This record gives sequence, structure tokens and C-alpha cells, in this order.
Amino acid sequence: MHAFRQAVEARDHAAIEGLLAEDVVFTSPVAFRPYPGKAITAAILRAVMRVFSDFEYVREINDVAGTDHALMFTATVGGKSINGCDFLHVNADGLIDDFMVMVRPLSAATALSEAMGAQFDQIRLEATDPTVRLF
Repeated sequence: MHAFRQAVEARDHAAIEGLLAEDVVFTSPVAFRPYPGKAITAAILRAVMRVFSDFEYVREINDVAGTDHALMFTATVGGKSINGCDFLHVNADGLIDDFMVMVRPLSAATALSEAMGAQFDQIRLEATDPTVRLF
């Protein structure tokens, strides 16, 4: 099992952040531009954990080299059931440097977009001031 999956399932925010490279790029399923950097990525992941309920990884696929991972999940957001996949790439140091999320169906993606939009002021605050965090 990938260490990121273990950290998420334990809801261990410090461990999750510790697995991110400083230059990680997060590609959201509901935002046009990727988000570069560890601080914003960690803040987004904390917000996701606040808006998702019933989150569960249901399948994990890893490449032979151990650098690419697909973690399929289910969750609920805004009363909608969502299926998704976290695509992770790890660098030579074993840290996540590329993190892309895809979700379906459209109605759940829309609910996710709305829920994360409501979190974005807090996300920005957490990304710029690490002493201000909601868990």
C-alpha cells in the first residue's frame, strides 16, 4: 500500500504534507490551472478532507518502477456520490511531485466544485500562514 494512501486513511495531515515535494504540482478536477507548490497542495488536500464524507480508497494500481500510482476512491460531497482517482508520481526522493485528481459523475464534480469554492478563502489563508489551519 502506498504511504500516501495510509496517511489519508489515517487522516494524518502531517504525514500527507511530509510526502509532498516542495515543487509538487496539483491538478484539480474542477480548476482550469494546476496549483504549483507544497503549501497550496497541502491546504487543498486538507480542504478536500473537510468536504468529503464517507471517503474510501477502493483500489490501488502501481507501476513496476514504483513511480506512478493510481488510487481509486469513493466519497460523498454535497449529498452526491462521487468516484475518483488520485494519480500520483513520485520523484527520485520518493516524494509526490505530480498529483492529478479526476472525478465523476458530472453532478458530483459540480458539487465538489461548489464545496471547494466555499473553502477557497480558507485554503489561501492556510497556504500562506501555516499557523492557521482547520482540520
